[in-house]
Amino acid sequence: MNKVVSIDSAIGSNSMEAFDVERVRQDFPILKQMVYGKSLVFLDSGASAQKPQVVIDAVRECYETYYSNVHRGAHFLSQRCTDEYEKVRAEIADFINAPSENNVVITSSVTESINLVAQTWGRKFLKVGDEIIVSEMEHHANIVPWQMLETELGVKVRVAAIDDRGEFLLDEFRALLNPKTKLVAVTEVSNVLGTILPIKEIIQLAHAQGAKVLLDGAQGIVHQGVDVQDLDCDFYGFTGHKLYGPSGVGVLYGKPDVLNAMPPYQGGGDMIEKVSFSGTTFKEPPHRFEAGTPPIAQVIGLGAAIRYVAGLGMDNISAHELGLLAYATEKMNAIEGVQIVGQAKDKAAIISFLIEGTHPFDVAAVLDRQGVATRVGHHCAEPLMDRLGLVGTVRASFGLYNNSDDVDRLVAAIGKAKDLLL
Repeated sequence: MNKVVSIDSAIGSNSMEAFDVERVRQDFPILKQMVYGKSLVFLDSGASAQKPQVVIDAVRECYETYYSNVHRGAHFLSQRCTDEYEKVRAEIADFINAPSENNVVITSSVTESINLVAQTWGRKFLKVGDEIIVSEMEHHANIVPWQMLETELGVKVRVAAIDDRGEFLLDEFRALLNPKTKLVAVTEVSNVLGTILPIKEIIQLAHAQGAKVLLDGAQGIVHQGVDVQDLDCDFYGFTGHKLYGPSGVGVLYGKPDVLNAMPPYQGGGDMIEKVSFSGTTFKEPPHRFEAGTPPIAQVIGLGAAIRYVAGLGMDNISAHELGLLAYATEKMNAIEGVQIVGQAKDKAAIISFLIEGTHPFDVAAVLDRQGVATRVGHHCAEPLMDRLGLVGTVRASFGLYNNSDDVDRLVAAIGKAKDLLL
């Protein structure tokens, strides 16, 4: 695991100044909340991150001053709103280093992004006997769409294994690859274990077999950023609300040749070139995949979020979070009876854990009463829980606004849970 000299003042390559987490925290008004008479410690960013004031302001400004439908109006508000909306598409492309904004499809979530690929590329290019490889660590959103194709088209979903520490077994993945493999769809970072998958090696091996690769970047882009050209992935999906932006907006990146070969996902307004009762022609990507009125204010808010994290520097954010992860891991490993679930060598700032002799839901309830917000359950990863022989875990997921005091509060709350439950 990478380590930083200081937990709350990590220095990254994007800046000569320390990452000032206390200044950053001032940008998030919700962190001033009191919960049960205690200051809020928010450790559930893996589910949905809090929003900085600039994102809140951007959404409010849109609704208060220039909101209108995009792409269609001839009036001032529509023209301005269209300009602001499409500017974000270019900012997204720059943020992920896509070749062009035409590689960026706006969706409602990473779940829709994955389903879009399944229902367009999958239906067109997959046939009976073709194989799709996923991993044992996948979120349901990257399992169920492929199982639906398995039922409907007769394709086969195969599963790449992990070991008991949560490490992706690259040799076993390599053994799964064969001429029938048409798609590899894996998470970049496990939302439960924090495991960072060896995605560059996965992509190279898959491409050598002639398979396409889809990455679920919902957790990855938040903790370490992404360069889709460097990765050479065919598809990359992520969601706005985990990246400190609004809910209701997601992104699908696709390589130009792949998107151009895909049919539309849904039919409706704004994705057509011409409609008549004798037939319809469709726009070029990405607009061919964006039927109907898009999430306008949400996209504008996502643009503000991207500018915000880019301004802080993804290297700075990553170094800060890795420092927190190291500090929290050390503190929690010192607590008798606490088991950290997921001990991969390369991890993002996510810690799932259990207290021996307790139920995770009881633990999370005690933590909540101490003002510490965590996640509990199977985290939409039931097959992973089955693999580990667990009913669920408590999950603490760190964001750019967390600090060492938050870790100390978590550790103290775990001690309280032990006192009350054992």
